[in-house]
Amino acid sequence: VQLQASGGGLVQAGGSLRLSCAASGFSLDFYAINWFRQAPGKEREGISCISSSSTNRQYLDSVKGRFTISRDNARNTVYLQMNNLKPEDTAVYYCAVPPLVGRDDCAITGHMDFWGKGTLVTVSS
Repeated sequence: VQLQASGGGLVQAGGSLRLSCAASGFSLDFYAINWFRQAPGKEREGISCISSSSTNRQYLDSVKGRFTISRDNARNTVYLQMNNLKPEDTAVYYCAVPPLVGRDDCAITGHMDFWGKGTLVTVSS
């Protein structure tokens, strides 16, 4: 079982990046998926989640309207489109899998069963 986040990089403020979270060794079909981030010197925070049905998508207030989570079960991948990036978005971004919940359920915080390796996003001012 492996999760791999990718797509990070250096971008100027106002720019965009799309992060991917690819799973191998298991199917994401029945799982909600979460994105977290951890900025230097700060605690890790949950920023978004998507239910297995894709009908429920939650966002941290500070990224609402700028970030969009989506999933492609055929590719076993979840995405985080990040627009209008700000310097305060600089962090290592992680995807994670929570315990099984209802198909329309997800929450941006809570216990995660699996974590992917992170990808660094740096936003310059």
